[in-house]
Amino acid sequence: MQALYNTFIFTVVAVITEVFLGLMIAVLIDSIVKKQKFFRTVSLLPTLLPPVTVALVWQIMLANNDGLFNSILNLLGFAGYNFLGEIDTAFWCILLIDIWQYSPFAFLLMYASLQGVPKGQYEAAAVDGANAFQRFIYITLPNISNGIALVAILRMIDSFRLFDKVNVLTKGGPANSTATISQYIYQNGVSSLRVGYASTASVVMTVMVLAMASIYIYRSFKTKKL
Repeated sequence: MQALYNTFIFTVVAVITEVFLGLMIAVLIDSIVKKQKFFRTVSLLPTLLPPVTVALVWQIMLANNDGLFNSILNLLGFAGYNFLGEIDTAFWCILLIDIWQYSPFAFLLMYASLQGVPKGQYEAAAVDGANAFQRFIYITLPNISNGIALVAILRMIDSFRLFDKVNVLTKGGPANSTATISQYIYQNGVSSLRVGYASTASVVMTVMVLAMASIYIYRSFKTKKL
């Protein structure tokens, strides 16, 4: 139940935050006139890295003794902190790492959706006296709603299957505060050799993922019919 709760909270917070940040980055870069390609490429770098590589890099930065963050704390006169070894921070550190890596993925899909918004609508709205916020609410969001939904569904499915970062950084600890369903299945099936129990949990997880994937499949068929 703890692993299921952690997975649910992680999925909800990660998806909402990544969709929001991805949308904001997409709108910001779309509004840049000069060097737009440069900023677009730089923004995508975190997503291009393998999850295990990302986890290892952040593990070095969050190291208890000589990590980057603790070195900064020591320079400021504060004592070091075990970010990945404390119940209060371990879960949120993994969540932060996931948001850092996959917000650019959300940005890419929504940026592509933004390119399909007719510029004439913005021009007509500006002539009618609509400000930037009104144009965003009444023109941008309705036109890219399908892109936002696609990002949310894909990230929801992927976040629910989170394993690599947890297994590399905390292995579900401390005190199961970062345990996820995938890591829980691995721990029981591989580490504890409870193969039958792990297989049953895998079937339950598969049903949950298929239930979420069915939303995407339904939207795909609906779009094709239209």
